Amino acid sequence: MKHFSICCAIYFFSLSLFTGIAYAADVTVLVKPGAPSDGRTQFPTIQNAVDHAPQPEGNGRVILQITPGIYHERVWIPQNRPRLTLIGLGAKPEDTVITADKFAKEQGGTFFTETVEVNGEAFEADNLTFENSAGKQGQALAISVLSDKAIFKHCRFLGYQDTLFANWGRQYYVDSYIAGAVDFIFGNAAAFFDRVEIHAVAPGYLTAQSRLSADEATGFIIRNSRVATDNLGDHKVSLGRPWRPFSRVVYLETEMDSGVTPEGFTLWRKGDDPSTMFYAEYHSTGPGSPPTARASFVRQLTAAEATRFAPDIFLQGTDHWNPEAEAARLP
Repeated sequence: MKHFSICCAIYFFSLSLFTGIAYAADVTVLVKPGAPSDGRTQFPTIQNAVDHAPQPEGNGRVILQITPGIYHERVWIPQNRPRLTLIGLGAKPEDTVITADKFAKEQGGTFFTETVEVNGEAFEADNLTFENSAGKQGQALAISVLSDKAIFKHCRFLGYQDTLFANWGRQYYVDSYIAGAVDFIFGNAAAFFDRVEIHAVAPGYLTAQSRLSADEATGFIIRNSRVATDNLGDHKVSLGRPWRPFSRVVYLETEMDSGVTPEGFTLWRKGDDPSTMFYAEYHSTGPGSPPTARASFVRQLTAAEATRFAPDIFLQGTDHWNPEAEAARLP
């Protein structure tokens, strides 16, 4: 009997190593304004929880459950805080808002203005609003994301110029809302936007993607989404302009309001060479979508070409990351 027990123990230990079973537990803490911090289970601010929540063993996650309210704070998530999840406990994203109002002229540059900066790998956020309320003050980031395998689900990103800086790693945004006016989705991440409403609050440019070479596996892919241009009157908005020469933006089966410029995309400067850019669409719909009026450098993809940009292909990397499956695990 003793020999059998030892054999069983060895078997199950070996099985756990073979199948990759992890025994690490997640750490879940509560963020509640005014709550006394006990250093382990509850914290009064989001940043306090980011800084001091216990670190889980192994590959566990730190989960911050954030009570509804308006959080007037700037949040910095460092590289040494990977696998962090922020979840708003309200009924909708509007109920839990992280907001600040810093802008470039005041702060000494665009990249000192973000309300939230994410550097830790495998970051997740669900049911939250990220806001920069500076308004028409120039560059003012709601969020800066430099996180590989980052997921945002049921989130809102509110700003005016440079709302969302998606600049590094693989990123997946789903069932979310992004508002702004000038280059308000920008950077050089491999970012996929799935079922997202992109809302132009004034004439300008939706995207400013900054791929540096044709070899980079980066770009912005927007699928099954809507470009909303309410209240623009007779003014128009561009689907994007190239921040760098190899800029890549693809719209797949996305509805476009009448406020989208007929040319679709715009050059950064008059006389720029568009031959290195990759701007494309597949089955755009709505009054702002007719392909016959598009600029000559905008490609209309075939079904086979469009499949290259599915999230499980475009974002898979060498580790075969499946962002849709990961996002499905969030509430």
